[in-house]
Amino acid sequence: MKSTGLLIAAAVLAALTGILYWSDHHKAADTTATPVDAAPKILTLKDSDLSKIEIRKKGAEEIALAKNDAGKWQITGPAPLAADQDAVASMVSTLSSVNSERVVEDKASDLKQYGLTDPALEVDIALKDGKSQKLLLGDDTPAGNAVFAATSGDPRVFTIASYTKTSVDKSPNDLRDKRLMTADFDKISQVELTAKKQSIEFGRNKDAWQILKPRPLRADNFTVEDLVRRLKDAKMDLTAASDTDAKKLTAAFASGTPIATAKVTDAAGTQELQVRKDKDAYYAKSSAVSGIYKVANDLGTGLDKSLDDFRNKKLFDFGFDEPNKVELHDGSKAYFLTKGGQDWWSNGKKLDDTSVQAFIDKVRDLSGTKFVDSGFTTPVIDLTVSSNDGKRTEKVLISKSGDNYIAKRENEPSLYQLDGKPVEELQKSAADVKPAPEPTPAATGKTAPATKK
Repeated sequence: MKSTGLLIAAAVLAALTGILYWSDHHKAADTTATPVDAAPKILTLKDSDLSKIEIRKKGAEEIALAKNDAGKWQITGPAPLAADQDAVASMVSTLSSVNSERVVEDKASDLKQYGLTDPALEVDIALKDGKSQKLLLGDDTPAGNAVFAATSGDPRVFTIASYTKTSVDKSPNDLRDKRLMTADFDKISQVELTAKKQSIEFGRNKDAWQILKPRPLRADNFTVEDLVRRLKDAKMDLTAASDTDAKKLTAAFASGTPIATAKVTDAAGTQELQVRKDKDAYYAKSSAVSGIYKVANDLGTGLDKSLDDFRNKKLFDFGFDEPNKVELHDGSKAYFLTKGGQDWWSNGKKLDDTSVQAFIDKVRDLSGTKFVDSGFTTPVIDLTVSSNDGKRTEKVLISKSGDNYIAKRENEPSLYQLDGKPVEELQKSAADVKPAPEPTPAATGKTAPATKK
């Protein structure tokens, strides 16, 4: 029992000694603290006034940033690098308006006790008018949710929220532009892709893409846009950053299997991206930035496509536009539908809109499962659609081929293989188009004749 009591007493004495030491070490902080609600701003600047920023951190290389003549931020040290404008803008926004949580001392005589003599982080800010500001960030507060801070020319010591320090404590990799292709993707006019031993060239007219090479073909706009998006979003994986890692990346790229080479062209010129695969990882080399980088796997798989993957398998291009006329010949059956105002008509009779729309949806959805080189014979279905106020007319002929069908667009050599089910559903929906119901007396404003008793 005596031993237990002695151990407890020793633990209490150690705790009291620690508290006494901290209290003496931070005596000024505890005796001169102002009320918590006295939380003045530490820095109040305009984002547009900042021209240079230098960040010094213990045990790390100094980072320097400066605005170029175009007003864009660039990393100038430790090595010249293009900067991620959004990442730098976020940091600049934090530095432009730094709020304190409280004033610890109005006139600090000893900055060492706060870790501000040799600060963990020092940020020097140069303004375009020639003036400058310095922000010092020292030790964490005992509670651990704030940081001691001071500025040049101000004798006060403050505490600021820890997340403010986190927003400023950045490495070159945090702030550099990680894009592998820096073209203006909103204005690119041409994309070239070499993959699966095929070279494909795409051209854009406004928002519509077409395949130009190896021969003019209709393009699946969604698939081409997905390709463009992947190239735009292609970013370097910077988890490997040392010289040794750089050598490993170069070796992996050199020995890797070529997956794809993509080129994009905008007003400034053409940029090229090469992607290779080594084991289960993908690596890329860009003409826009120096070096070899590991990239996300979905970039590699997204570029590894063939010509047919980008071809439009839809039989009609009118999409979600409302057709003006639809004409279907199915063997001995013929259907003529014409849009007049808000209604559909056939042979002078108004048609039931629901049944017409069901038929048009089947026409719109007609799509090939794959492209074939032969198999088209005598047509069994002849389908013509007029749209865009009569400016676009599309005609499709469909022939039977075993259990499937082969379709051909007028004036195009491509042949589309269709499953039997969608063709049968098209035939059924055409047969189900019916006249609009006769208006009721209430709708016409007339009363029914009285019946005789």
